[in-house]
Amino acid sequence: MNIQITNDGTVPIYEQIARQIKGMVLNGTLKEGDALPSMRLLAKELKISVITTKRAYEELERDGFIVSMTGKGSFVAGTDTELLKEARQKELEQTMEELVAQGKELGLSLEELMELMTIIYRGE
Repeated sequence: MNIQITNDGTVPIYEQIARQIKGMVLNGTLKEGDALPSMRLLAKELKISVITTKRAYEELERDGFIVSMTGKGSFVAGTDTELLKEARQKELEQTMEELVAQGKELGLSLEELMELMTIIYRGE
């Protein structure tokens, strides 16, 4: 599984893992019934604690993205991806509202905010 983590401290590692797996489900890379690596295997691959992968899998299960079966592993849940995508978009909108408020506090114009977003989106 191609998961990239950073140790910059801004986003907890378990959250980075969960976000990336959610993204793979939403964009179709992972499909209903696909098996996820065991918590131990993923922890070994990422060189992190099993506790961290356990927390990520618990969040994914709580949010309806995966199901875990004792002795069998964790699998992508049969879910309405459009509904999940809508929920994620709502979270994104809330985050954007917070960013816009911060930009306004700094005195940035809409054009400056959009230029900054464009630069970040393109990875420039």
